[in-house]
Amino acid sequence: MTCKRFLPLLLALATGCATPPTGTLPRTAHLFPADARVTQRAVLTVRGRQFTLNGQLASSATNGWRLIVLENFGGVLADVLVKRDRTVHVMRSSRAFKARWIRRYVAADLECIFGDAAAGPRPGRMLTPTHFVIERRPYQLDLQIVEIKPGPQSPELFDESKAEKP
Repeated sequence: MTCKRFLPLLLALATGCATPPTGTLPRTAHLFPADARVTQRAVLTVRGRQFTLNGQLASSATNGWRLIVLENFGGVLADVLVKRDRTVHVMRSSRAFKARWIRRYVAADLECIFGDAAAGPRPGRMLTPTHFVIERRPYQLDLQIVEIKPGPQSPELFDESKAEKP
C-alpha cells in the first residue's frame, strides 16, 4: 500500500467513531420558581449498574436548597443543604452515599440543574425543560422533574446546625 493511500486510512482509524462530546448544560435556573418543592425521579448509572432514586428538593430564594435523595422503599440515601452562599452541609449520609461523595457530586449536580452561578463546568444535557442528563466520569444521572409545587418553604428545612457531625 502506498503512503498516499495509507495515511488517510490511518487518520480515519485514529479518529474513531464520530460521537458528540459531552455537552454543557445551559443555564436553567429561570425554568424553576425560586421558592418551590420539586419532586424528582432519577436513574443513576455507575459502572454499568443502574439505580433508581427519588428526590425531594426544597428551594428557597433566601435560604438555598435542601435535597433529600431516597431509595425506592423510602430510605434516605443522601440529605444535603446548599446555602445561597454555596456552602454545602451534609445533613445525612448513608453507606451508599458517603458524605464526601455528596459534597463533591450531589451538590455539584444540584448546582448544574438548579443553579444560576457561572462558575464551574456543567457537564450534561437538557433533553426537555424537565428532563436532564448529567454526565461525569464516574457516573451518569438521568433526572426527570415529576412535580413542581411553587410556594415558600419552611425555614427549619434550611437549618445547618442539624447536620450530621463529620
